Amino acid sequence: MSDQDPIGQGSSGTGRLLAGVAWVALLLGLWLWGREVTDVRHGVSAPTTGDMAAAGRPPDVKLPPAHRPLGEALPQRVDIPGLGVQAPVVARGLDARGALDPPPYDQPGAVGWYAGGVAPGAPGTALMVGHVDTDTRPAVFYKVSAMRPGQTIRVIRADAKVAEFTVESVQVLTRDRFDAHQAYGPRESGRAELRLVTCGGSFDRTTRSYTANVVVSAYLTGTGL
Repeated sequence: MSDQDPIGQGSSGTGRLLAGVAWVALLLGLWLWGREVTDVRHGVSAPTTGDMAAAGRPPDVKLPPAHRPLGEALPQRVDIPGLGVQAPVVARGLDARGALDPPPYDQPGAVGWYAGGVAPGAPGTALMVGHVDTDTRPAVFYKVSAMRPGQTIRVIRADAKVAEFTVESVQVLTRDRFDAHQAYGPRESGRAELRLVTCGGSFDRTTRSYTANVVVSAYLTGTGL
C-alpha cells in the first residue's frame, strides 16, 4: 500500500546529484557503456520504437504528485509489474576508462545500480542499467522500451522500504544525436528520480552495436513496507 506525501510548492532542496567532474564522467561513461555493451556480442533483436521516440504524457494520463524523498538505503530488487520483471540489483562502478561497468554477462537477469551515485528513493537521480539481450535470449530490460507514462517501478531497499516510482517519459535516443544531460539530468528539483537505461533502436551489423539508448524516466510517488 502506498502513502501519499506530496512535495509542496515551498519544498526546498535541488536534489542530490553527482557534482562537477564526477557527474560529467558518469554521463560519458553511460554513453560508452551503451556502445560497448553491444560491440561485444550480437544477441536477439531488441524491441524498437524508432530513431527518437518519446512517449510523452498522453492527455488522458494523469500522473500522481511527487512523494517526499527518502533517506539513503541500498537497493536490493527491482520489480516492474507491467513487464513481469523481478530482478536482483548488483552494485556497479566505472571501469578504468570511465565507462559504466554493466551487470556481468552471466547474470542477464540482474539490474546494475551505479553505486557511486544516488540510492533509489533518495533526493536526486538514481541510475540503473540492464542488458536488453544475450547471445541466445532476451535479458532483463528486453521489454523496457514498451513502457509508458503512468506505469509503476518498485525498488525494494535494504531498510525494508519499497520506493514506488511512476514513469513519466520513455525516450529512445539515437547515438548520433545523444544528449547525456537531456537523458540523465534531473527533470525537477527536489524530487527523487530514477532512470532505467538499456540499448535500443536497431542492431547495426556493420558497427556491431545498437543504434540508440532507451531511457525510462520516473519519479518517486509513494512508499510501501
